[in-house]
Amino acid sequence: MSKILIIEDENAIAELEKDYLELSDFEVEIETDGEIGLEKALKNDYDLFILDLMLPGVDGFEICKQIRENKNTPVIIVSAKKDDIDKIRGLGLGADDYMTKPFSPSELVARVKAHLSRYERLVASNSVVKNDIIEIRGLKIDKTARRVYVDGEEKILTTKEFDLLTFLAQNPNHVYTKEELFREIWDMNSIGDIATVTVHIKKIREKIEFDTSNPQYIETIWGVGYRFKI
Repeated sequence: MSKILIIEDENAIAELEKDYLELSDFEVEIETDGEIGLEKALKNDYDLFILDLMLPGVDGFEICKQIRENKNTPVIIVSAKKDDIDKIRGLGLGADDYMTKPFSPSELVARVKAHLSRYERLVASNSVVKNDIIEIRGLKIDKTARRVYVDGEEKILTTKEFDLLTFLAQNPNHVYTKEELFREIWDMNSIGDIATVTVHIKKIREKIEFDTSNPQYIETIWGVGYRFKI
């Protein structure tokens, strides 16, 4: 159930909005003071805000501005201010819609549904394209883009170096023998080839470690193999 916060100092209007929205299965809260409304908006999770402009404490323009600086949640301004300059200012501060009083409650509900639907599609779209990233103490491994950064500086790794580093980082504190790493990354029998692992570990350390003699990421477990420290 979507949760909506109405910040409106006219109780009759706020209660009318709430009644119509609750009939459409929304969960609704009302706050009549601008300062308290802003605090609730920033501290709590809501799916949409309905905001008046002329409020005690903090006006609606400032509330809209601060919401947009901190959240992408849809904001609908509902105000008696009909001048274009107020609409332009409200929309310029990041409001998604501007309705002037008096208005049809059913139209408000329709706009709420439309903005929530659009926002949900946007969030879903962003989730699909979000990169798969591992971040550990300044080391950033972007698995999707196959790029590695240390404190924001990109390090160029070969395909096998990247695969080996990623495998170890995805399995931190697990000690792997050279034979196990060779089978995992090269997908071949390791007999006679385990030196390949040693060489690749050395090259990775040269690229990501600040001090290769005292590595902070890939640790050598003498007589056994390697592990990624976390």
